[in-house]
Amino acid sequence: MAVFGFPRDLLALPPGSADRVTAVPIAADQGTGALASPVLRRVVLDLETYRPASAARLSTVMMDLVTTAVAERAGHAESLQIESRERTLLLRIHAFIEQNLGETDLSPGIVAAAHHVSVRYLHRLFEAQDTTVAAWIRQRRLERCRRDLADPAFIAVPVSAVAARWGLPDSAHFSRLFRRVYGLPPAEYRRGFFTSVA
Repeated sequence: MAVFGFPRDLLALPPGSADRVTAVPIAADQGTGALASPVLRRVVLDLETYRPASAARLSTVMMDLVTTAVAERAGHAESLQIESRERTLLLRIHAFIEQNLGETDLSPGIVAAAHHVSVRYLHRLFEAQDTTVAAWIRQRRLERCRRDLADPAFIAVPVSAVAARWGLPDSAHFSRLFRRVYGLPPAEYRRGFFTSVA
């Protein structure tokens, strides 16, 4: 069991809201609890590896998740500060994108519909992160491909199959994107990686 402690005033909730959910379980299989649970477990496992600046940012994200989970359980989700709601929504959106990277039709419209927000609002959330929805999806797909290309378990898998697995079925397009980001075509990156490891 892991125990997390924090000052009560960091829970940005109306007075008395947290009292109603003291010693009450918050489901880890639905709502924000489903997002918070694996993140909290990961924090426990990696606690010693975070740099101070990263830990400070992570603590803000964690407090948003915990506050939102408690607010949902107490029936006060609408009382959360807009910044906290938006950060939590963005975390949910990032998780959704990560789970659906292999879907070739993953688009801003699909992401927005899955979260019951307008495409315009979705774009505004990503603008605050200095990126776009499409750029975020592309970056995450390329990173997943890069990891697979560097993974010995996938050495026999053709480069085109790795790309298609992560929603990039056009080999030529994938090769251009990969080269632009990582400086080498994907096949050459893979060869260089395993040559340097050997």
